[in-house]
Amino acid sequence: MRQFATIAINAFMELIRQPVYLLLTTASAAFIVFLSGVAYFGFGDDPKMVQDMALAVTFLAGLLGAVLSSSSSVAREIRTGTALAVMAKPVSRTQFLLAKYIGLAGALALMTYINLIACLLASRNAFDSYGDADVKSIFTFLGGITLAYAMGGFSNYFLRRTFVSDAVFSLTAVLTAAFFLICSYNRPVGRDPGQAMDRVTPFADGVDWRMIGVVLLLLFAIWVIAALAIACSTRLDVIPTLAICSGVFLLGLMSDYLLGRAAGEGSLIAKVVYNLVPNWQQFWMADALEKDKPGVPFQYVGLAFTYMVCYTGAALSAALWLFEDRELS
Repeated sequence: MRQFATIAINAFMELIRQPVYLLLTTASAAFIVFLSGVAYFGFGDDPKMVQDMALAVTFLAGLLGAVLSSSSSVAREIRTGTALAVMAKPVSRTQFLLAKYIGLAGALALMTYINLIACLLASRNAFDSYGDADVKSIFTFLGGITLAYAMGGFSNYFLRRTFVSDAVFSLTAVLTAAFFLICSYNRPVGRDPGQAMDRVTPFADGVDWRMIGVVLLLLFAIWVIAALAIACSTRLDVIPTLAICSGVFLLGLMSDYLLGRAAGEGSLIAKVVYNLVPNWQQFWMADALEKDKPGVPFQYVGLAFTYMVCYTGAALSAALWLFEDRELS
C-alpha cells in the first residue's frame, strides 16, 4: 500500500509539473471568464449561453488534459524505461497502472476545480443586452492569475523550487481567494430607468451555485476519458491516443442518434456498440441550469457516479490486460 501511495503522489506531482498542464489550466480558466465579458445580444438568453460555453470549455480542457497527461504519465515512462525501473522493485504492473490513474485523476480534479471557480464567476458576471460587463471582476481574476505566476517565479528564483507546480498551487489558492473577493463586489445592474448602476448587492449575488453539480458530472466524464486514455497509452503514443479518445468522444456525443434507435429496434451490433461507447449525454446536464429548475438532483449524481465507476473499472481492466504482456525494455 505504501508503494501504491508513493507512485500515485509522484504521478500527481509529475503531472502538475508539466508546463502544458499549467498552460491548459490557465488558458481555459481565463477564457471562461473572458466569455462572461462579451455582449452576445441573445434576446435575454445571454447568461445561459455563457454558462453553456463555460461548461464546454471545461469539458474540452479536461479531454485534452486527460490525453496529454496520460501519455506523459504512462507512454513516456514506458518509452524512456522509467516504468521498468519502478517495477524492478516489489511493485506489480497492476499497482503501477492503478496508481498512475489515481494520480492522473487527482490532477484532473484540480484542473476542474480551477475551471469551476471560473464557471461560477462567469455565471455571476454574465449579462444581457441591458447590462454591462463587470470589468472590475474580470481584471481582479486576471490579476489573481498574474499574482500566482509571480509567486511561482519568486519561489523558483529565490527558493530554487519548481516553478510550474508552485504556480499551480498558487493559482488554486489565489483564484479561490479572488472569487470570494469578487463576490463581495457590487454588481453593475442594467440600464433600465430607475435602476442604479452601482447599487449595493448581497454577497455572491448572481452566482449560480447549481453549476457545482453540473461541473461535478463533467468531472466524472473526464475521469472516464482518463481511463480510456490510460488504456490507449499502454500501447500507443500521444497522437494516436488523442485520435482514439477524440473519436470515442465524438461517437459518444452522437450515440443516441446513431445507435440508440437501432439498439431499441433489436439490432445486436447496435446494442453492443451502444453499450461499449460511453454516452456523454448522461454527464451533460446543462439543461438543469434553466430558469426555475432546482439543478442536478442528488440521486442523479449518485447514479452518474455509479456509471462512471463501472465504466472506469472496465476501461482500467482493459488497460491492465493490454499492459500485462507489454515489453518494457
